[in-house]
Amino acid sequence: MKKVLNGTGTILHTNLGRAPLSSAHISKIMEIASGYSNLEFDLEKGQRGERYSHFEKLLCEITGAEAAMAVNNNAAAVMLILNTMAKNGEAIVSRGELVEVGGKFRIPDVMEQSGAILREVGTTNKTHLSDYENAITENTKVLMKVHTSNYRIVGFTESVSIKELTSLKKQYEIPVIEDLGSGVLINLEKYGLLHEPTVQESIKNGADVVCFSGDKLLGGPQAGIIVGKKKYLEQMKKNQLTRALRIDKFTACALETVLKEYLSEKKAVKNIPVLEMITRPLEKIKQAAKTFSEKLRSEDFPAEISVKKCMSQIGGGSLPMEKIESMAVMIRPFSITTELLAKRLRSLTVPVIGRVTEDQLVLDMRTFDEKDIDCFIEMLKKEQIFRTER
Repeated sequence: MKKVLNGTGTILHTNLGRAPLSSAHISKIMEIASGYSNLEFDLEKGQRGERYSHFEKLLCEITGAEAAMAVNNNAAAVMLILNTMAKNGEAIVSRGELVEVGGKFRIPDVMEQSGAILREVGTTNKTHLSDYENAITENTKVLMKVHTSNYRIVGFTESVSIKELTSLKKQYEIPVIEDLGSGVLINLEKYGLLHEPTVQESIKNGADVVCFSGDKLLGGPQAGIIVGKKKYLEQMKKNQLTRALRIDKFTACALETVLKEYLSEKKAVKNIPVLEMITRPLEKIKQAAKTFSEKLRSEDFPAEISVKKCMSQIGGGSLPMEKIESMAVMIRPFSITTELLAKRLRSLTVPVIGRVTEDQLVLDMRTFDEKDIDCFIEMLKKEQIFRTER
């Protein structure tokens, strides 16, 4: 594996490792993980502790949930929840929410592996509360809602909210589960983005159990985070499947470190790279693009260097229709093809991943870190990137 420089403009690029961690967070993880730690040791009692304890209180304080835990990814979280709460019973879910995520992994298949029986209701574009109610039988164990993070159905549509589902929960005493996918913990509307349901909203609206990813909008390590009612979380912690799905010391440490930032939204937006990139002012990006282009031109490379407006995207299955205005440095080589330039950049000591548009290499400055500009230029010179083939 290698560090790469991301010029694609996709903030949560699944193929490039999704959410990057800050240098400060990595230093904290190194400090703890490079030696022994109290991963499963209660320092106060002097006896065995629980690895979830280091971030459980943080998650409960941030989300308003009674209890929390984490497994190795969100698919694992869905599997554990259903295996614990709905094994050999029915889990009712809308047809419009049976999504496929990356790598051809599908919610229905994950549910099947859990031992729960999938009961589909409604249609692709419309599901009503009555569809859920009419499907309830003695074998119904849970009502499930899946946030369609990676796609949108628009037009003649209708779906049932968590708040509406809780009315059935009270009437039939059936717990409600929500898979939120992206796991956003702050309201992004105030930063000019579309509304993305927060974990806090789901808990407040009555969901008994909520799961979400750690390495998407949360901005942490890969993990499947589960929050909700203590009685259900205690059952999951005792489930034998938990041992196979549990997180390691690196993930536990990284989660605790990143979640501490959320105790102050101001600090979270500043110190968590994903949130900083999403909310970075356009003027700051313009200045970075200007600096980058001027340094490139000063080297007299055989290429046309320009700065142009572009659109970044969040990616990672989050806010699929959301684009963010950005600025890019455009490189049009004179002596080689743009495709060859892109290939050579991928072979650098620190590979650079951009995109090719209209015969120009595009480096989006929302995701290309300004501190890497000098390193990038030095690699261009050392590797003679613009050389012609003989």
